[in-house]
Amino acid sequence: MSDLGHRGLQAALIVAALAALAILVSLFSDPVRIGCLVVIALATIVTAPQRNVRGGGWWTLLAAGALASIVGAGLAELTETVGGLVAVVGGALVVVAATIGFPLSE
Repeated sequence: MSDLGHRGLQAALIVAALAALAILVSLFSDPVRIGCLVVIALATIVTAPQRNVRGGGWWTLLAAGALASIVGAGLAELTETVGGLVAVVGGALVVVAATIGFPLSE
């Protein structure tokens, strides 16, 4: 399970999924949403060693979702509709990747 360990991977994916959901429901202020983007980016970095493990294709979805979420947030400053759409797609990818990548057993 590499350096992160079974429980660490589970925790990172849960936190990333919750951060993505917090962004998607848009109930929080901009600073909280920016914090959630940072959490998603950190979870992506921390879980990066898992991309080389058999069945690690979910990590590519996680990275794409993290990137889309960050780019969408930036685009939303210029054009809210396009940026929001990109951010929603990114958040959905993060949640899907966390679900697929979540290890149920060691």
